[in-house]
Amino acid sequence: MKFLNEYKVFVQRIGLVGFTNILIALSSIILLPILTKNFTTSDYGIWVQINTTISLIPNLAMLGLPMSMVRYLSAKKEKKEIQEGFYSIASLVFASTIVISALLLLFSKNIAVALFNGNVNIAILLAVIVFLACLNALLLNFFRTFQQMKRYSVFLLIQTYLGVFIVSYFAIKGFSIYTAALGLLIANLIIFVIMISFIISDIGLKIPKFKNMMEYLSFGLPTIPSNLSYWIVDSSDRYAIGIILGTSFVGYYSPGYTLGNIIIMMLAPFSLLLPSLLPNYYDNEEIEKVKTFLKYSLKYFLLIAIPSAFGLSILSKPILTILTTPEIALNGYLITPFVALSALLFGIYGIISNIIVLKKKTKILGNVWIFAAVLNVVLNILLIPYIGIIGAAAATLVSYFIAFIITTVYSFKYFKFDFDLVFIMKSIIASVLMSLCIFLINPSGILNVLITVIIGAVVYMGLLLVLKGIKKEEFEFFKEMLTNS
Repeated sequence: MKFLNEYKVFVQRIGLVGFTNILIALSSIILLPILTKNFTTSDYGIWVQINTTISLIPNLAMLGLPMSMVRYLSAKKEKKEIQEGFYSIASLVFASTIVISALLLLFSKNIAVALFNGNVNIAILLAVIVFLACLNALLLNFFRTFQQMKRYSVFLLIQTYLGVFIVSYFAIKGFSIYTAALGLLIANLIIFVIMISFIISDIGLKIPKFKNMMEYLSFGLPTIPSNLSYWIVDSSDRYAIGIILGTSFVGYYSPGYTLGNIIIMMLAPFSLLLPSLLPNYYDNEEIEKVKTFLKYSLKYFLLIAIPSAFGLSILSKPILTILTTPEIALNGYLITPFVALSALLFGIYGIISNIIVLKKKTKILGNVWIFAAVLNVVLNILLIPYIGIIGAAAATLVSYFIAFIITTVYSFKYFKFDFDLVFIMKSIIASVLMSLCIFLINPSGILNVLITVIIGAVVYMGLLLVLKGIKKEEFEFFKEMLTNS
């Protein structure tokens, strides 16, 4: 097949990124039992709020400029052009981050009361962590822009697992939640020094003239409402739960959410590389190649994501019992099915939305997520007081579904690619039968759960082959890709 020869190069490039994101996802699973079993549920809820806030601020502070970097600098070859573009963007992000961190310090008491049970020291520390987290996110995007994926993967892993190691050490040794948060700061500082050293070594230093900043901002700023609104849909429920029910309920909610959200890691290689790869084909009017990449990216994502959503939903309670405490598992296992389906819909959205980005219609995405965010906030306010954390999970699912539907409609107005509905139906059938098998086994204990996961994977792939959901040549290619990546 003509596609397989072209796509093989791309898939081999995403192999390292995919493996990296599996390790990143595992890091949150590694930390989960360490934190939940060494801190109170309330303190763990504070930890969740810290990380929720850290995920929020870059959406504002970076002004959408990382997207501009990927869109406009990825094709640049001249060192001077790269220097000018990167240092212009970096200077503006630095100034913006300083302002936002200063505001966090100014309102630290109010933030502490709202999110951290009045712990002002954590609110102050958060302002410093956020500053470094924003800069590190920008530096990581430099390596992504120029497709230095080995460096990107290594630095991301160092930052993640250095944080895991330091935080775990403090937690196991009986230090406070404040000290654990200090571990995040240390990890971010170390990786910042390493990354900026590599970038300076690559391109040198240059005082920017801000030549193309208006173009960068006109592309990037419209993505802020989209990014911020996505954060509201994805993460603000922790804030709502904390304010309405208290930090202990955040502690019940977050593990089940983390488990269901593992599916997002399967999207990461495509969401990282497609935006930097597709513009080259699109700008050269090679639309059929763009369609081919989108079609098979979606197929390979769904190949793994659909059975994962079913499997995680069925195994949520036994997995959470192993990873956390019986109390958390009992209160939070029903969250996972809602979040797993939400993550699946977002994965499809993440691939399809590349069409809108290629057309430079990022305002559409902003409007979609603004609507989804408003809907999410309203549903959280209405549902959480009556049905608790299940209401927050349901609000998330409804919001993702709406965003997925609207984005698909708008994207396909510009151009369509083959949405393989036959494959999707066969994958769902295989997943349902796999889930029935898992339900009948009903495992408990880590060894039994691991064996059941393996059995489920074998059953799913076997059924999919019987149903001819994957063609023989595609299966052979996929196997070869995994071997050679």
